[in-house]
Amino acid sequence: MVRRALEEAIRHALKEMGLDLRLKVAKAPKDKPGDYGVPLFALAKELRKPPQAIAEELKARLALPPFVEEVIPVGGYLNFRIRTKDLLKEALRPKEPFPKREGLVLIEHTSVNPNKELHVGHLRNIALGDSLARILDYAGREVLVLNYIDDTGRQAAETLFALRHYGLTWDGKEKYDHFAGNAYVRLHQDPEYPNLQGGIEEILHALERGELREDVNRILLAQMATMKALNAHYDLLVWESDIVRAGLLEKALRILEQSPHVFRPTEGKYAGALVMDASPFIPGLEDPYFVLVRSGGAATYYAKDIAFQFWKMGLLEGLYFQPYENPYYPALRTSAPQGEPYTPRARETINVIDVRQSHPQALVRAALALAGHPELAEGAFHLAYETVLLEGKQMSGRKGLAVSVDEVLEEAERRALAVIEEKNPDHPAKEEAARMVALGAIRFAMVKTEPRKQIDFRYAEALSFEGDTGPYVQYAHARAHSILRKAGEWGEIDLAQATPYERELALALLDFEEAVLEAAEEKTPHVLAQYLLDLSASFNAYYNAKEDGRPATPVLTAPPGLRELRLGLVRSLQETLKTGLSLLGIPAPEVM
Repeated sequence: MVRRALEEAIRHALKEMGLDLRLKVAKAPKDKPGDYGVPLFALAKELRKPPQAIAEELKARLALPPFVEEVIPVGGYLNFRIRTKDLLKEALRPKEPFPKREGLVLIEHTSVNPNKELHVGHLRNIALGDSLARILDYAGREVLVLNYIDDTGRQAAETLFALRHYGLTWDGKEKYDHFAGNAYVRLHQDPEYPNLQGGIEEILHALERGELREDVNRILLAQMATMKALNAHYDLLVWESDIVRAGLLEKALRILEQSPHVFRPTEGKYAGALVMDASPFIPGLEDPYFVLVRSGGAATYYAKDIAFQFWKMGLLEGLYFQPYENPYYPALRTSAPQGEPYTPRARETINVIDVRQSHPQALVRAALALAGHPELAEGAFHLAYETVLLEGKQMSGRKGLAVSVDEVLEEAERRALAVIEEKNPDHPAKEEAARMVALGAIRFAMVKTEPRKQIDFRYAEALSFEGDTGPYVQYAHARAHSILRKAGEWGEIDLAQATPYERELALALLDFEEAVLEAAEEKTPHVLAQYLLDLSASFNAYYNAKEDGRPATPVLTAPPGLRELRLGLVRSLQETLKTGLSLLGIPAPEVM
């Protein structure tokens, strides 16, 4: 990989100059010489030299990779021009997943309460978690994807109570999770709701005893139909009732109580409670005490999160797993009262939860450190994301104002089909293409933005075949596939015939693996999404290039040798776009 090889060469040269750091190499601006470059202004103070002098000294010290044709110190930057033949060969090289390395990464995402249908707010969680799992797997990590089922929570209890209280019987006309969700909304709109708490509590206790698991599972299976439609993948289901049954909370508390920072105050507002002093690990807190167990004996959700995290990272055992019977994921395993014992022992965890859970997630990391495992605390990552608006509106499931994921998928497919019928009325498989375009529009819209920025999902924008959308990337892939389909026989590639246009396209292709690794390291898919947009734009610029009003880059009618070079680049681009889209969980239609 070109950029990383350049960064390594620069790092070694800087070491000779007394600095041990790694500078980030990026594409050189269009108005500057060279293909890649690195700014040196930040080093001026430390080395007590002007940036241009640092660039000259670095150039003299560099042990250059063989693919570098020229090193250019210019205006405080050190730029590099890549040898054209090496550039083209690298761009034409088939891309493969990175070699596997040790160390399990456990990603928990989705984890929707099993009480109603998924709504649009869950889209971002699923798209981020599933995409990141795919990216990390391609980048050489061993990945395990977990979906947590809160079957002992109040939301599930209220839904099951409502179904019984109102005597509701499912007639099969709507998805079962929608049917159950309507009962949940009805309960919260019922003026008698405050007087129904006793019945809800009875259901809650039954859930904690694991007595109503099949009732919850019926809702979960309906939810999983939606997860499958979103092309999300899971390896494990973990039910909270199994965590309760295994006594993980009690085991976690025994570990924490060995720390001097976990204790029971005898006076004051925390008297009788088990509290954790998080101040050594979360500085600046106004009140550093956090209750793990209330004075009455009830555990807080902080404590439950900590116990589950301890199991994920191998500090606790006690859960059993067996195959999960379902029509969507044949290899899926679920926690159960019986089965085979399993503990992940993850070295890294990624919890995909919205930004409002940042504080509890910080407490989970503090607890790992308090338990004597600061290295595991370092490996516990919270992928925090902001909320999703739909056409500018905030969602609320409890008030019945949420729009379901099923409705969003259906509406997106309807609109995509209308676009395809307009643009390509002779399409051989319009409905299937519409499904693929709709999925691409929705998932791409959820991952193209940096996670901590709010998203306002709008159908017209997301489904556009132009701009920063999934269909724009899918269309570039389909266009490349169309050229290759018409190509027929190939001859030998002649690299010597390359023009500046091929050089530009090759440069764009070069950064795919860099984008994957950066997305994996930064734990955010938007890096890869932006790369795919840039690559699609580069291909469209190449495809539409003109000289004196005539096409400058015809592929199929180019001279022998150049024709094959162009076909090779188009094939590399098509395969790169297909792979990149698949890492975002998005299909790549061959015809649009």
